[in-house]
Amino acid sequence: MEIKEIKTVQLNVPSSGSSQTPARRPSWAADAEVANPMSKYPQYKRHRSSWMPNWGVVYVKVTAEDGTWGLGQTSFGRPVAAIIDDHFAPMLVGESCFAVEKISDMMFRMSKPYGSLGLTACAMSGVDLAIWDLIGKIKDQPVYELLGGAVRDKLFAYATGNDTDWQIELGFEAVKLACPYGPTDGLWGLQENEKLVDQTRQLVGDNVEIMLDCYMAFDVEYTIRLAERLRPYKLKWIEEFLIPEDMDGHVQVRRALDWVSLASGEHLYTRWPFKQMIEKRCLDILQPDVFWVGGITECVKICHLAEAAGLTVIFHGGGLHQYGLHLSAAMPNTPWVEYFVGSPPGVPLSETRQIEGETIPEQSWIKPNSGPGFGLHIEEEWLTPFWD
Repeated sequence: MEIKEIKTVQLNVPSSGSSQTPARRPSWAADAEVANPMSKYPQYKRHRSSWMPNWGVVYVKVTAEDGTWGLGQTSFGRPVAAIIDDHFAPMLVGESCFAVEKISDMMFRMSKPYGSLGLTACAMSGVDLAIWDLIGKIKDQPVYELLGGAVRDKLFAYATGNDTDWQIELGFEAVKLACPYGPTDGLWGLQENEKLVDQTRQLVGDNVEIMLDCYMAFDVEYTIRLAERLRPYKLKWIEEFLIPEDMDGHVQVRRALDWVSLASGEHLYTRWPFKQMIEKRCLDILQPDVFWVGGITECVKICHLAEAAGLTVIFHGGGLHQYGLHLSAAMPNTPWVEYFVGSPPGVPLSETRQIEGETIPEQSWIKPNSGPGFGLHIEEEWLTPFWD
């Protein structure tokens, strides 16, 4: 069966009209400072929203010749939508709906004149995810079955965010903190970062894992200094401490820190830089984002590369969406998933999900739905042209 149409769309989910449980306090994400790559510039230091583009989500609808359609998702708005609508879509119409490897390879190769990383990889992701959803609907199977079947019945979910007390109340047994301060904050920042981790360890006790997300804000020296200060608190891993392009820096950090796992990868695109990271043995945990790296087809290759090297893959944001959950359920070296908690404390997680088919963790465990495709109940009339 051939692809009839590929186009970018917006998703407009109707309001349920139900009232929401009152929040106890604002979410940590409302005003918390988070260290970031622009922290060296005072006017952009406190909030990523002060410098990040407001491009928004892009959905991709792929329709087969029999009218069956699948829906994918990616990020970064108009630039990514232009790549899909102006370049990828006209080239891919008429290809077999089931030719995921060919289509992925075509997108990678046809984008060479302007580059296959960054925004292009995001465009590849949106198309690839839509095709996997379409195949699942045509075959009436969940995507994890298409990938070979579920490796495990349920997945361990950890919470990301700094409302740790609320996350523990929700039943999470592992938490990841957003690191507030970086090199520009000097010794005071080091002390404040240690204080946050110390308070978290006292709050959660010894039976809850703690991780630290540094969002590309550090240099080699600062990473090592902070890690040594945090050694007594038994962190499970330190994440995305350097800008992703600095592979030699990752090697230096790995050589200096042999007592804590190092994780990164959400801002690496396609499997090629992951291959380099694996060959340099500078990461323990790889964290591709299924919406950005090239989709499920590319993620499967990364998982196989990592498995051959004895490494773990934990997808960035992989527990918050069915795309990541179906993928994680089917891969042998993806034991954990990340669940970002940005909603206010006191509001049940069930009230933060808008679409039938989305799942939430219970006592730190979560399951994908049973499909078909990614199993999300989305009416076609909820989809409108992206460019309207």
